[in-house]
Amino acid sequence: MALNEESNNTQQESKFTLSMNHDMEQQQISLDHQQAEEKEFDYSKRSQWLRAAVLGANDGLVSTASLMMGIGAVKKDIKVMILTGFAGLVAGACSMAIGEFVSVYSQLDIEIAQMKRDNKRRNKIQGDHEDEEEQNDLPNPAQAAAASALAFSVGAIVPLLAASFIRDYKVRIGAVVAAVTIALMVFGWLGAVLGKAPAIKSSARVLFGGWLAMAITYGLTKLIGSSGL
Repeated sequence: MALNEESNNTQQESKFTLSMNHDMEQQQISLDHQQAEEKEFDYSKRSQWLRAAVLGANDGLVSTASLMMGIGAVKKDIKVMILTGFAGLVAGACSMAIGEFVSVYSQLDIEIAQMKRDNKRRNKIQGDHEDEEEQNDLPNPAQAAAASALAFSVGAIVPLLAASFIRDYKVRIGAVVAAVTIALMVFGWLGAVLGKAPAIKSSARVLFGGWLAMAITYGLTKLIGSSGL
């Protein structure tokens, strides 16, 4: 009898130990899964910011280069071309910053209002409760505005640097087109990598779009300038 009782106790202890180990393994798996989801979420948020920065830089590159090509179609003076590009850089960066600030501030107001409604419902059920993590995840309008202005400026500085030190008109135009072409391919590749899209097709689309914008601006400005309007 004593042996049977001891055997039963041993089996029960063994089952209890196995159960505890199984529960601990399940908790560890759940924790690892949660950490993986948090890392994936953080990467997703980061990639969205980076992709927006690449698009902003591409916008600055194409718009400033097109503006310089347009004024270069009717004015061969290097000073006029550089001043036009610089004015485009400042105006575009300010426009991007203001637009992004207003847009993100509107999003912030909506999220705060939604958070207040959620907290009211939660407080009725659980009592007073404030989620600091939710407040930390709220968008920052000033940060978004600064990032947009910086990204635009980085793209816009490329054609300005390409044209700044070349006096000869034809060489200067060629240098701007060459520098913009390389930058468009790089920005297209970065956008494809961050968006997990085919790199060659994405780079080709961005390159063709930039060339088209510069060609249209150059052609129409040349046409209007030669007509004497």
